Amino acid sequence: MNRLRKLRKLIAEKGLDGLLISQPDNLRYLSDFTGSGWLLISGQKAILAVDFLYLEQAREESRDFEIIQIKQELQNWLPGVAFDLGWRKLGFEANLISYDGYRKLDGAIRARQVNLELAPTTGVVEQLRAIKEPKELTLITKAVELADAALEQAKAVICPGMTEREAAWEIEKNLRKNGSEGVSFETIVASGPNSALPHARPTERAICPGEPVIIDMGARINGYCSDLSRTLFLGGADEIFQRIYRIVLEAQVAAIEKVKSQMPGSQADQLARGVIERAGYGDAFGHGLGHGVGLAVHEFPRLGLSSSDPLTDGMVFTIEPGIYLAGQGGVRIEDMVVLENGKARVLTKAIK
Repeated sequence: MNRLRKLRKLIAEKGLDGLLISQPDNLRYLSDFTGSGWLLISGQKAILAVDFLYLEQAREESRDFEIIQIKQELQNWLPGVAFDLGWRKLGFEANLISYDGYRKLDGAIRARQVNLELAPTTGVVEQLRAIKEPKELTLITKAVELADAALEQAKAVICPGMTEREAAWEIEKNLRKNGSEGVSFETIVASGPNSALPHARPTERAICPGEPVIIDMGARINGYCSDLSRTLFLGGADEIFQRIYRIVLEAQVAAIEKVKSQMPGSQADQLARGVIERAGYGDAFGHGLGHGVGLAVHEFPRLGLSSSDPLTDGMVFTIEPGIYLAGQGGVRIEDMVVLENGKARVLTKAIK
């Protein structure tokens, strides 16, 4: 597999004998396995370790991998497997293994007198996942199209008096009815003052005419996600929010037009943030410009004030500036783009 070849190159560059992987999206990306387990990857070996519950599933989904059945916790079986393979330095996902888990594993290695060094790593597989292959982009595009269609259907149904939860259910129902295998995250419908909360949850609050309604939603196709935000005004907006909407839209358009390959995430963020700051609302844009989307709805790269992540052709990410006024409401506009030939191509087609 091309993905394993790329990973093995990174493992060798880091001076590791092998890499232990347990993050679910990384497991799926490398092996097509959708259950719970552990991958052990080296220059010659590709092992999927699972317990009895997932044994048959692993054999069916990951036919090119050596499947081994494990029992009990990581510290009970990993030292012996590493010893049998002759490994001396094993990388592990430092953000996935807890301190207690590391302590138990290190203790088991010492107790068995296995000559094995544990080396923490971060983002090894995630950086591979950031560059999308053509078949991945096809699945993401289908998820984007589903979200676009669901939003248009929701706009025809959502009306004053409907609660946020009722509106969110209409969106989710349409997504599933039209082929989404689920939602990529809990659908947000936030109206009035609730729309000033970037990660609001739908409530029993009734939507009122003339106030902002932020809808943030996404579909999922064969594991791949989409992410879409629009701000609606049922019955029109007042002058303040008309102006805020224009500022946010201007900021988003500027970022889409000017973002390019090899630009760090912080510079991309500033393309939109500068527009909002010059309009006097810099303090009201409190989150980053965007994030990568793929098997996870939030993944590498990150576009934000302090991000040094380099943007590269093949990456898919969101561009989602916003302005939020506490106690009044907010506006966010979010599209997904893919970097191609150094520039952004917008995947989202939903009307703004």
